[in-house]
Amino acid sequence: MTENKQHFGQHLFICMNQRDDGRECCAEKGAAAAQQHLKARVKDLGLSKTGAVRVNQAGCLGRCEVGPVIVIYPQGTWYTYVDQEDIDEIIDEHLVNGRVVDRLVI
Repeated sequence: MTENKQHFGQHLFICMNQRDDGRECCAEKGAAAAQQHLKARVKDLGLSKTGAVRVNQAGCLGRCEVGPVIVIYPQGTWYTYVDQEDIDEIIDEHLVNGRVVDRLVI
């Protein structure tokens, strides 16, 4: 029997969805730049090296109308953000200090 191990303490999915039909999408709301900033900041803090945090791109998470969107597991916390300061707050409060950033929860 194999042991079921969790590979990452927290797994972040950032919606990168691009819609071609004119509906709102996270890609049009700066998701690519946000994803690059998120990955770089997690790496700079050493969180990815320790296996504590994994950042992945996601296709449509189904909430583009309130996006852009980040979801963090295993907590299942859904966030939106406006700028890099919001992303930094999510990293500092949620990932580092274990506190939900209520003002950004969707």
